[in-house]
Amino acid sequence: MAIRIIVKDPDPVLRERAIEVTKFNSNLHKLLDDMALTMYDAEGVGLAAPQVGISKRVIVVDVGDEKGLIEMVNPEIVERSGEQLGPEGCLSIPNLNGEVKRSQRIKLKGQDRNGNPFELVADDYLARAFQHEVDHLNGVLFTDIAESIYDISQRTRGRGE
Repeated sequence: MAIRIIVKDPDPVLRERAIEVTKFNSNLHKLLDDMALTMYDAEGVGLAAPQVGISKRVIVVDVGDEKGLIEMVNPEIVERSGEQLGPEGCLSIPNLNGEVKRSQRIKLKGQDRNGNPFELVADDYLARAFQHEVDHLNGVLFTDIAESIYDISQRTRGRGE
């Protein structure tokens, strides 16, 4: 496992629609392991493959709850309900946070590291983290949809996703 370099905005890979994963092999497993290590090292709660320069539909999320680390390949949000407005940051956009409107509850479908399909329902902060990471796979950054953006460089470092 290795800590990878997190690419920063305006790197063009962050604006691409990531490519669907079709090969579930040791290269994918290494990418997932490296992404988790990189996310934890950066004190983030989520990371998408484009954030480490890889245009693949792969995300990892760990918001510090009982679910722990969740890996998802080819994630797709299939249901949304409710609404929440809250703060977000991003490991690829240091020193900025924003207030972003997201669905309160989502249902996702995707695959695990071996290609097995699974579904997941996420609420509240976990739902926010997944929506943020799926946006990355579609070339969307939180700054594109935030209702307000503020500089946190003079404050305590916020949680990045």
